[in-house]
Amino acid sequence: MRLLRMKPGHGEVLIAEGDVEVAEQELELIKAFREQLDQGMWAAVPVVAPDGRRQAELVRDFGEIPRDAERVIFFPRAAGGR
Repeated sequence: MRLLRMKPGHGEVLIAEGDVEVAEQELELIKAFREQLDQGMWAAVPVVAPDGRRQAELVRDFGEIPRDAERVIFFPRAAGGR
């Protein structure tokens, strides 16, 4: 799994990478995930809908991420949002 942060002008920036089946690596991924949320970022997992459309599902907890997800993308919340 790769944790990526959207950065204006740079695209996706790698934050962390690891195998969720390896306990030590999973703990590092969880730590990096939590740090991004603590900085006010949103997290989304890219998915393909049954009809083939690509979309993203927001996640608020590491446990909500499918174990087979290849990546999680973090992006800033919109200014003025609630």
